[in-house]
Amino acid sequence: MDSYAVFLRGINVGGINIKMADLKDALKAYPFTGVKTLLASGNVVLRSELAAADVKSQFEKCLRDAFGYDAWVVVLSGSRVAELVDACPYPADDKSTHSYVTLASDTAMLDELFDAGEALGSASEGGVEQVRLGPEASAWLAPAGGTLDSPFSKLSSKTRYKASTTTRNLRTMIKVRDAAAAL
Repeated sequence: MDSYAVFLRGINVGGINIKMADLKDALKAYPFTGVKTLLASGNVVLRSELAAADVKSQFEKCLRDAFGYDAWVVVLSGSRVAELVDACPYPADDKSTHSYVTLASDTAMLDELFDAGEALGSASEGGVEQVRLGPEASAWLAPAGGTLDSPFSKLSSKTRYKASTTTRNLRTMIKVRDAAAAL
């Protein structure tokens, strides 16, 4: 049985509100054990005998059936989350910048987003400092207090990327890594 991290896209924003206790209850009917929710922004760790693609399919079905919305999640093994955290060259805690990791279930979409980020130019030119962590993840920096206004944040929030990407603060990724390891 493997541990997985499930990153929900777009909950508790834009009118899709899900209480983590309700989510945990809904997941009881699915082939998952040790389900633990982290933070109200849609981070779940669990164990399953299913492959990651099947965890994704079953989890999205649960969200659609139980909460009535077109749900998208990114699923990574607990060990892969740990590798991505370790690969991130940016600091988890810095007073001037915030480190983010964008995760994708569709590598082509992340390729496109990464290339679009490169086209914004470097951070000194008003663009973004970013690095690819693997086929399913990239890391980027935003100025403290200005994340939502940053050019890359605005770019990554476009509808085009909604079904296949989600972004987490590096501190959140560390919490998810630790929770998955504790399962």
